[in-house]
Amino acid sequence: MFTRKYIKHGRLLVRHAEKLLRYRKDVLSDATILDLETHIERLHKALRDRDEKAVTAESEKLHGRYTEHLPTPKDAAWRENVEVILVAIVVAVGIRSYFLQPFKIPTGSMQPTLNGIIGHRAFVAREEEIPLDQKPGYEQRGDGWYWKSYPADGSKPNILRQVAEFFVLGRNYINVVSDHDENVVREIKAKKIAFFFTFSEIHCDKQTFRFVYASPDTLKQDFKVFPGGRYNKGQVNARGAIDTGDQVFVDKFSYNFVSPHRGDVFVFRTDNIPAIPGDPETGEHSFYIKRLAGLPGDTLRIDPPLLYANGKLAERFGFKRVMDRKNGYQGYSNPPNATYLNSPKATFRLPDHSYFAMGDNSYNSFDSRYWGPVPEPNLVGRGLFVYWPFTWHWGLIR
Repeated sequence: MFTRKYIKHGRLLVRHAEKLLRYRKDVLSDATILDLETHIERLHKALRDRDEKAVTAESEKLHGRYTEHLPTPKDAAWRENVEVILVAIVVAVGIRSYFLQPFKIPTGSMQPTLNGIIGHRAFVAREEEIPLDQKPGYEQRGDGWYWKSYPADGSKPNILRQVAEFFVLGRNYINVVSDHDENVVREIKAKKIAFFFTFSEIHCDKQTFRFVYASPDTLKQDFKVFPGGRYNKGQVNARGAIDTGDQVFVDKFSYNFVSPHRGDVFVFRTDNIPAIPGDPETGEHSFYIKRLAGLPGDTLRIDPPLLYANGKLAERFGFKRVMDRKNGYQGYSNPPNATYLNSPKATFRLPDHSYFAMGDNSYNSFDSRYWGPVPEPNLVGRGLFVYWPFTWHWGLIR
């Protein structure tokens, strides 16, 4: 490590030139071999004398001779580009596997800390049909309530605004209108493209709507489109906008060295949790993101809107924000149909090597209160950063 740079460079060049002679001695002319050997010996002498100027000069001469006789590989440009692409893929896979993995928030269980996919209907007949977290986005116009982003005639905003809203807010607009009378919805199928983008196919008895940018769950919950629904010609099946769920980076590295902390937003696999079934078609299990409410050995209790850990009020920032019931947070709840913590007096002590997961949107979260603790091997990592869309959620996750 203390050797001068020009000495290292000279020695490396000598080594490569000698290697070239060994590999190509049978195809090089005697004059070429003698010329290379002469320049190698001159550089050797300059290196022994530690003469920087001589080493630099002889290195340049030997490099010129050396490169003249290197074999030219076929399709060098193609090979170089393929190598660059392969290296980039290997690096990306390595980072994704061991350091940072991107995830998309599909549901609203962590709202308003993290947004899932949200559908906004262009028109709602009655105010009570508007979800509480969307009321500020609607205004009354004559016969009903309209989402503010839509013009009064129900048409989409202009294309420039749509493009800008997609890149900044992750927003897409849908407009599904029936072309037939007595058109009955038979089935809604989910289609995924490039992992992140979920579309639906709405199969009716008289027509099929393809590439509807909304998941089947979003169409049912936010647009009231479900099998058995009947539509006449010109009637709107689904018109409005879809805000994509927050896209987050998950830190998969730190949990290898430090223990999870109460209050972390963490991601885990759902296999080995019997109450959470896998995909009915593939059998694959999904990933959930929740807040880590309990560590191994903790005793938890909920007295709405408060969460207690080991007899004390939960102290971390994330818990306090939920319990304050401000800015969209509603506090913690005791669902009567839950298996655990279903009343203010109910307590639960976590067994070893397991964690208790809860959503910040406690009244609308399917979490450990229903299906129990998360086994330690299921932990994937800590939610680190919202990288898209560029809403007020963008940045570090707290």
